[in-house]
Amino acid sequence: MIDDSYKKLIEGNRKYAMEKKYDDPEYFKKLSIGQTPEYLWIGCSDSRVPANEITGTQSGEIFVHRNIANLVIHTDFNALSVIAYAVDVLKVKHIIVCGHYGCGGVRAAMTNKAHGFVDSWLRHIKEVYTKYKPELEAIEDFDKRADRLTELNVIEQVKNLCKTIVVQNAWKERTLLVHGWVYGLNSGLVKDLDVMHEDQMDIESVFRYEV
Repeated sequence: MIDDSYKKLIEGNRKYAMEKKYDDPEYFKKLSIGQTPEYLWIGCSDSRVPANEITGTQSGEIFVHRNIANLVIHTDFNALSVIAYAVDVLKVKHIIVCGHYGCGGVRAAMTNKAHGFVDSWLRHIKEVYTKYKPELEAIEDFDKRADRLTELNVIEQVKNLCKTIVVQNAWKERTLLVHGWVYGLNSGLVKDLDVMHEDQMDIESVFRYEV
């Protein structure tokens, strides 16, 4: 028997389109003209963390890139292409790296269990764990340790983002703010980690390009 549960997505789309047109007959016409988002969101692929929904924003307000555990890796040309387009073409004013408590990628990286192909990706989180090992292993409770690693992972990804030539080029020309947040699945609230970066002085000197 064929699983036709996917059809509810099509029906949901029709309902969505009808409601939008009812509220504003010109909604889709205006949306099709173009996008001018002020924010780039780099988040986790987890289905429970939709950027627009948890921030109360509309279509066209946030440019989004998502991957497992919201990583910014200097060899990930997918992420780097998104960042370049958002910064150089869309001229976003803010970049937000948002992790979430209860992240499966973070929790998996804390164990020695093999997960197959994804282990190559999770290795980057293991390296964050290693960097902060004394602090993390002083936390006896696994869940609390995972929460702290989630925060530290976001902090490191913010740093990785600021080490890119794209961000540093933008800093020479205009204001671009980079933020680190964590979303709570249990509360629905975002925690600002207060690690906002706004110029090259926020990163180690060896990573500062002469742009």
